[in-house]
Amino acid sequence: MNGRLTKCAAVVGSGPNGLAAAITMAEAGYEARVFEAAAKPGGATRTEEVTLPGFRHDLGSAIHPLAAGSPFFERRPFDKFGLAWIQPDAPLAHPLDDGTAVMLEASLKKTAAGLGDDRQRYIDLFAPLVESWPLIREDVLAPIRMPSHPIPFTRFGLSAMLPASWLCRMRFEGVRARALFAGIAAHSMIPLSFAFSSAIGVVLGIAGHTVGWPFPRGGAGRIAESMIGYLESLGGSVEVSHPITDLAQVAENDAVLCDLTPAQFERIAARQINQGYRQSLRRFRYGPGIFKMDWALSQPIPWKAQECLRAGTVHVGGDLEEIEESEEAAWYGRHTDRPFVLLAQPSLFDSTRAPSGKHTAWAYCRVPHGSQRSMTAAIENQIERFAPGFRDCILARKSWNPQEMEAWNSNLVGGDIGGGALTWNQLFLRPNRHLYDTPIRNVFLCSSSTPPGPGVHGMCGFHAAERAKRVLLAG
Repeated sequence: MNGRLTKCAAVVGSGPNGLAAAITMAEAGYEARVFEAAAKPGGATRTEEVTLPGFRHDLGSAIHPLAAGSPFFERRPFDKFGLAWIQPDAPLAHPLDDGTAVMLEASLKKTAAGLGDDRQRYIDLFAPLVESWPLIREDVLAPIRMPSHPIPFTRFGLSAMLPASWLCRMRFEGVRARALFAGIAAHSMIPLSFAFSSAIGVVLGIAGHTVGWPFPRGGAGRIAESMIGYLESLGGSVEVSHPITDLAQVAENDAVLCDLTPAQFERIAARQINQGYRQSLRRFRYGPGIFKMDWALSQPIPWKAQECLRAGTVHVGGDLEEIEESEEAAWYGRHTDRPFVLLAQPSLFDSTRAPSGKHTAWAYCRVPHGSQRSMTAAIENQIERFAPGFRDCILARKSWNPQEMEAWNSNLVGGDIGGGALTWNQLFLRPNRHLYDTPIRNVFLCSSSTPPGPGVHGMCGFHAAERAKRVLLAG
């Protein structure tokens, strides 16, 4: 306690996990202070005008199914601090070259109805998982442990552990179902031939049928703003333009939680950690980077498949084989002329994003780690392929390569938005076997480089703070 009556917790970094850690500590009676190096808080949950005045773009994350379904978000009154979710008519559209689109609908049966002969196969896969999700989600969104409901958790695990390419070919026979699941599984940011590449696809598929794929009214920045509002109501605070370059700067606190990836943590803890732990941090593998684009548009994207205008998210990448090639290329250091593009079109459903009658779009594709190559033409070619005339709608564009992404947010190492690759070993042991713990008794990691991994859900910060409380209580 260092002679103080109030216990103090310092959090380094104001991304969603840092804010979740601070909130959890504040709820336990700690005086929680968050230190943010940037001039604005929120990490990758920020919204700004980067193309033209009046066009508001999400700098990092845009669509948030994991936040909407997160126990951490669900159990806190963020709505009282300005967070309101918008549900598009459909979570996801996946256009194909025949001019149609495969739709992920909120209704499992409606989704299955669009999959032709794979209708029943889709239901057989997802119906039991959707039904059991309330029982298993706490264990899925947690460090590995004995599950509370072993049978449904095992059923989930048997699908999640498969390579997505295997699951697609084992479960489905048609192009439509294979393309739909492959696109969702590609959010894993690893080759679809890797074990556990199905895990993210299964989780996000379940989310589509339970909580949807919503986004915040006004932009992703509303997530950070609402979390900060709630934190401040608990007596906590956020200090921007306050970089922590050495742990000595926060050493007087009872607990220190770092919303940092291993690379940043090693830098600020260089004088306090031992060589063995330092080497374990250096063995942590980062994944491919992203090349991101934002557009100010004169009108909605002119998709050939009109169904795409019902969806907040559009997966642009053709069939299973094309998606496989794109994700594998980025992992092994290659670029492709036909990248798999993840696109969001929030202004179709949120009028705050653009001037009246105008629109915004947000997209990225995977590229090799640290790449400096422009993918502007390749991304726009892919969109034009499914939406002829797209380029004619562009009023302005802004792009970021991986190095530029890291420049505005140092946690995006080499452009990796996942806080480290989701390979099978790093899915469970993030960033190493110590998980949230470090060799320094009162210092913990709480970023997406810890379980349960990437996504705006706050659960990494929550579990790290719970671990910190247990360690400190044990004395």
